[in-house]
Amino acid sequence: MFISIQHPTIRPLSADAVATPGAPRVEDLGARALHARLLANAAARRLRAAERAAAQRVEDAEYWKSACPMVVAKAAALRSAHAFSPLP
Repeated sequence: MFISIQHPTIRPLSADAVATPGAPRVEDLGARALHARLLANAAARRLRAAERAAAQRVEDAEYWKSACPMVVAKAAALRSAHAFSPLP
């Protein structure tokens, strides 16, 4: 038997597009946010390569490490395409 649990004091403000199955991701990132995400992605790939190397999985480590320069190149191209103002 299915019982619906409802709390009248807790109501969603709007639909969460990421949590709704089949809904497209809503992303309107600025150039600076995209640049930061690309650099974070490169750092995560380097960490994964180090983890794979420590686990004696050389092929996986080489794969993850080889993907890093491409991501950093994309971030550099984005930075040169948009004139970022210096941070305060």
